[in-house]
Amino acid sequence: MWVNTETPSAGDLLVRIGGIVFLIGAVATLVTVAPLFLGTEPFPAPAYFVCMLMGLGFLLAGAGVLRTARAQRRRAAQEA
Repeated sequence: MWVNTETPSAGDLLVRIGGIVFLIGAVATLVTVAPLFLGTEPFPAPAYFVCMLMGLGFLLAGAGVLRTARAQRRRAAQEA
């Protein structure tokens, strides 16, 4: 099996962190929306703000992808 021994770049780290933050926001969204379907008491407003982590995670991951693409483009330009 081939194992990558390179140190992950900052863009890769941003993508990973963004994915984790997105998942936390997605779980929070499911948890806060569930009482609306179950007919129970809804959560207070601050619980809905945690759902915004989903968008923040998406933005972080997108920034990481752009940063990695820019670094690869620079590396290719230096080699050429």
